[in-house]
Amino acid sequence: MKKLLISALIAGLPGVAMADAKGDEIAKLKAQLEALQAQMQQLQKAVNAATAAKAPEADDANTELKQRVAGMEMKVDKLTTDASEGPIAGLSVTGYLDPTYLYNRSGKSAGFQFVNHNSGYAYTNSTFGDVYLDIKKTFGVGPMAPSAEISILPNRGSGNTLLDGGGTNNIINTAMINFPVSDTTQLVAGLMNSFGGYEVQQSNQMNTITHGLLYDFSDPGSYVGAGFNWAHGAWATKFMIANEQFRTSANSVDTNNGKSANNTPSVTGRFDYTWSSALDIGGSANVGRQSLVAHTDASGNTDKTYGYQGTSSNPYSNYYFAELDATYTMTDGVLNAELDYGRQKQAAWNGGDAVWYGFSLLAHQKWNSDWFGRMGATLRYDYLNDSKNGGGGGGIALSSGTNSVTGGNYAGVDGTNGFGISQACYNDSVANGGTGTDCAGATRQALTAALLFYPTDQLTLKMEYRHDWANRDVFLRNDGNYRKSNDIFAAQAVYSF
Repeated sequence: MKKLLISALIAGLPGVAMADAKGDEIAKLKAQLEALQAQMQQLQKAVNAATAAKAPEADDANTELKQRVAGMEMKVDKLTTDASEGPIAGLSVTGYLDPTYLYNRSGKSAGFQFVNHNSGYAYTNSTFGDVYLDIKKTFGVGPMAPSAEISILPNRGSGNTLLDGGGTNNIINTAMINFPVSDTTQLVAGLMNSFGGYEVQQSNQMNTITHGLLYDFSDPGSYVGAGFNWAHGAWATKFMIANEQFRTSANSVDTNNGKSANNTPSVTGRFDYTWSSALDIGGSANVGRQSLVAHTDASGNTDKTYGYQGTSSNPYSNYYFAELDATYTMTDGVLNAELDYGRQKQAAWNGGDAVWYGFSLLAHQKWNSDWFGRMGATLRYDYLNDSKNGGGGGGIALSSGTNSVTGGNYAGVDGTNGFGISQACYNDSVANGGTGTDCAGATRQALTAALLFYPTDQLTLKMEYRHDWANRDVFLRNDGNYRKSNDIFAAQAVYSF
């Protein structure tokens, strides 16, 4: 009987003592502990019954078994306490790696992009090709438990590419505190992504490799501030008061009249209405003041005027943005749509108001293939008009300088991303005594096709072809000339954990 009971006890321990009590495994651990306690209670009853039936022969075996059971109960109690109250209680660590291969026709460049610490942000080098970690700690259980969450994207995240002008060697991508005050309302504070659009930042949640034109160049970026989230029934809202986008502190610059700081907060919010189990309709808006580019004189020195033509004595101007988006989710597919409009005072190339508007459409479908197993396909079309007053505004930054290949000058153009004024128009304007301020900006379009494969639940393989074009010669080729289009091909492996 002694061997029988000990064998039964050992068989009932499915590695509980070695269970990994972290994150989403804590619930499983608790269930195992409860089952173990029930088994030990049954064994104790068996011991008592055996003792009553045949006490003289069973004394030694029962004493040893009772000691083992008591020791196991102590271990169970400790594991239960650690799972619910210990330092790893409520802690989860998730993330992914997404090494990417990209060929760029304009630059005649090709190669792998991974943990690339070049701080320049472009549609060919945005948030992909990095290591992403999301670390979340929940203090308690249930809807009223507060939490703190940090996401780290060391090389392609907001901290390194966009915050405070980029190149800050800041590995933090987002950092948020969530404090519930009721079942429907939470107070939030910290660094978070903007509320605009249907696209997300994380590669393991995207159905393409590159982001669309609206995500990269129209929608606002990340904010530091405080606000609240509210949800009830079919409605959900977000609201935040923050610094101007991409600033971790109040921006301050030297002007001709002394020091000037942007003390005007940005106000941003979003609503979502769940029309049905499949359809979500949402929208967001932003109002505030954003920084203007510092103007430089003929010697390249800042002259303490602002805007591309130095038409403003104030380094900040009014900024307005609004968008509507919709998501229709099917069993094996999704449809997305977005419509944007933005304006910033005196932020355009010719010194006038920058105005941009556009839309994006995306369709994604999954299916099972006999040859490749689970796979999917995505088609996305983007349109972004930035022609007014020469272009600029939003996430579009224009520049000027000397062309290192041809030796000529260029101005009012972003040759990497294909925005700004035609360089042929600029050269004609200069030849006739002008400065290029009479030229219109480019209207941009992009068509993206992607093929996805899902070998395992953790691994996604993507292949993408993308064609970008404009109505003006604004894409800089490696020979120093400008053309109206560019093509890229990319492949990516995303491993989530």
